Amino acid sequence: MKKSLIALAVLGTVASAAQAQSSVTLYGLIDAGVTYVNSTKTATGGRSLIAEQDGATAGLSGSRWGMRGNEDLGGGLNAIFVLESGFSYNTGASGQGGDLFGRQAYVGLSSTQYGTVTLGREYDTGVDLLQPLAAYGTWGNLTAHAGDIDNIGNLNRVNNVIKFTSANYAGFKITSMYSLGGVAGDTTRNSLYTIGGQYSNGPAIVAANYLFTKNPNAGFFGANPNASTTASNFGGTHTAYSGLSTAGSEQIIAAGGNYSFGPATVGLIYSNIQFSDLGAQANAGTNAFHNGASESFNDVEANIKYRITPAVIAGFSYNYTKGNSLTNLKGVDTGATYNQFNLGLDYLLSKRTDVYVLGVYQHASGVDSTGTRAVAAITGETQSTTPNQVAVTAGLRTRF
Repeated sequence: MKKSLIALAVLGTVASAAQAQSSVTLYGLIDAGVTYVNSTKTATGGRSLIAEQDGATAGLSGSRWGMRGNEDLGGGLNAIFVLESGFSYNTGASGQGGDLFGRQAYVGLSSTQYGTVTLGREYDTGVDLLQPLAAYGTWGNLTAHAGDIDNIGNLNRVNNVIKFTSANYAGFKITSMYSLGGVAGDTTRNSLYTIGGQYSNGPAIVAANYLFTKNPNAGFFGANPNASTTASNFGGTHTAYSGLSTAGSEQIIAAGGNYSFGPATVGLIYSNIQFSDLGAQANAGTNAFHNGASESFNDVEANIKYRITPAVIAGFSYNYTKGNSLTNLKGVDTGATYNQFNLGLDYLLSKRTDVYVLGVYQHASGVDSTGTRAVAAITGETQSTTPNQVAVTAGLRTRF
């Protein structure tokens, strides 16, 4: 009897230890706000708008819920997974075009010595490395660069990914990913690859990333659940580049850094975006440019964040996006410029809950990729009918 009790006690201890080594966590957040926009395009012209909008559109964070799991396999190796679903708090509808786990869905192995390998639907490495350094990382979608042209705001997540992120070696880590196109007989069609790195040392962080994708209309933009299945997946993005959907390839080169001193953090982000071999995708819409032409954009952001008190954070950023001149088939020189100013104030009511106010002003000039006069179009909002647009949001966010 005594031996049986001892055996049961040992088995109970082992079972408890095994259970402690594995975990599944349910998590999420809700971000709700009221937004004013001075001018949005309607069938009867430009009109002002006041509306409730989810954080994914006009707040600090998209509302979501998810599960993450970890199983200790021993020797510093762990099996991991993440399933994450976006939703609209004011309608209850699923986000990301209705995909159940449209935000993230992946499984992988993580080693404390070497790093992590995952497979599934994931963020591109530029999002991992540069979003935390940009205004978007604190202030959300409205502050994204024109139409999120460099994807730092994570407009396009990536399907069919194999992704590697190294362990941290003396402040340095590298990360890369490859997305299989999944087209029979053409292993590179619709494919995407990235490589990037980050170095952090005390108050300073610097990062850089390179992304290249074939047939971006089908592969990169087509992975967005809101994309069309029959025409241009660029069409619902931003007129700065929506006319370039016939491109055969796209590349994004981005680099940036943050430096903190006392309660202040300053940052600088630069990205170059190029759409090449226009006309290569006949199914992406009508090519308005000479076949084989290329268009590139340069984007620069400067930002500052200041912690006024432990509970109050203020921030300001300026973003400049410019498209190089490209003549279309009608002889019109395209190449729009967008200047955007962002201001934010966030008050933490607790570790889980905060209230905030955001203000964004954008001015557009030149001729956009569709061959028409450029109009302001703050990311997430319906474009204006004029070169200027203002958006102001007051919101509440809570995490669980």
